[in-house]
Amino acid sequence: MVPNSEQRDAIFKTFGRAFFKQDLDLMYEAVTPDFTWTIYEDDALVALDSREKIADFFEQRRGRFENVRFEDVVYHHAPEETFMTFRMTGTETATGQGFAKSGIERYTFRDGKLTGKHVYSRPE
Repeated sequence: MVPNSEQRDAIFKTFGRAFFKQDLDLMYEAVTPDFTWTIYEDDALVALDSREKIADFFEQRRGRFENVRFEDVVYHHAPEETFMTFRMTGTETATGQGFAKSGIERYTFRDGKLTGKHVYSRPE
């Protein structure tokens, strides 16, 4: 079952809270057991396809960035999937260098939950 727009908004609210708190128990209330998150990290495609890989990813990023803000976030609900456009800013902790990225995320659903998150972004 693909959730309707209202159901998707509730899923994203739970997922977003879990993401920012790095709370995997809460995250897995919103995602399927085989949830896969793909992202380009340091010019390499990373597939986070298990709870352990997501936990490791959070750990590797902890302290790497500060003052991270997501701005201009807009969800675009298509019949089978949702796209989120965004702008992200922050500071790299090690260098003190600021950064800004624009991106789009593609979300897929199965059984009333998120089954995929695919992130595409680029520096501004």
